[in-house]
Amino acid sequence: MEGTAVTVVLDQPMKNIDLRSDTVSWPTLEMRIAMANASVGDEVWGDDPTVLKLEKEAAELLGKEAALFVTSGTQGNLISLLVHCRPGDEAILGDRSHIVLYEGGGISAVAGVIPKTVPVQADGTLKLEDIAAAIRSVDDHFPTTRVICVENTQNKAGGVPLSLEYLKAVSDLAKAHSLKLHMDGARVFNAAVALGVPISEIAQYADSITFCLSKALCAPAGSVLVGTKEFIQQAKRKRKMLGGGLRQTGILASAGLIAIHKMPGLLHLDHQAAKIIADGLSQIKGIRVTANNTNFVFFELTEDAPYTPTELEDKLLASEPSILCRAYTGRHFRFVTHHWITPERAQQVVDTFAKLLQ
Repeated sequence: MEGTAVTVVLDQPMKNIDLRSDTVSWPTLEMRIAMANASVGDEVWGDDPTVLKLEKEAAELLGKEAALFVTSGTQGNLISLLVHCRPGDEAILGDRSHIVLYEGGGISAVAGVIPKTVPVQADGTLKLEDIAAAIRSVDDHFPTTRVICVENTQNKAGGVPLSLEYLKAVSDLAKAHSLKLHMDGARVFNAAVALGVPISEIAQYADSITFCLSKALCAPAGSVLVGTKEFIQQAKRKRKMLGGGLRQTGILASAGLIAIHKMPGLLHLDHQAAKIIADGLSQIKGIRVTANNTNFVFFELTEDAPYTPTELEDKLLASEPSILCRAYTGRHFRFVTHHWITPERAQQVVDTFAKLLQ
């Protein structure tokens, strides 16, 4: 089914500087035009050509057999656990992982899977010895360990990319115990850019990966789950069970195609903007930068800072242009850059902080 040609004229930059997350990124003009002109069909019936194209090209890009368009990274992670595990099985995860902290408890409430958490290290890894110690022996009294989950980049550790050497080691450990390795790769394209490697070199070590189109890649919605043909076949059934069949999804998938092919080549600018902010803030009294990796900047207000976190938020909101942010925990802040935070706007952030805290 061919769409009617539509012209979209909307290429205005964000008025505000929104650093709350890269989820606030807007679709680009090219994406908006593609969405307006997308060829669509009934995706649940398997005849939406744009969705099929996105799934095929995403799988090829990551070096996997097949892919599935899903509504969100949370849904992709949940589907993966539903496929890899049965109710009462156990998954090994980081204690600061997104699946454990920010996905509504779906791992247990929906999948019936028991989370076995181990400490996330400062470099975003889970110690191999901690993972090994968490793997259950075969015993009728114990839940069965089925899957190890890693997060790349690791959000709570400050957007840290996991090294290829580490991923290989975790993969080898999983295989030695006949376990699956799932990667919550919400920002895995940022990891690939930071490491200077093709995305497929990261993906080769995981049995399944979900990555977000709607964060730094700028698409308005959606994620993609990749794995073997058998895994994706089962995943599609689980997606249906969760209400994830969205019919004429080609409108969203058209933006997703631009997201996976065009936006990765621009992510280095997001990382550059984050570094400008981190380097600049580190020179300002009252601020202690604690992490700067990929498109993340973590910092805290020192005790001698002239404002409380809430007061600083209000001051930044009232600045020109407005800077949107929020305290992450206590006196700690997290800034996340994205396509609409150019290096020039990053410098505006630094200049505003300097004026407020001088």
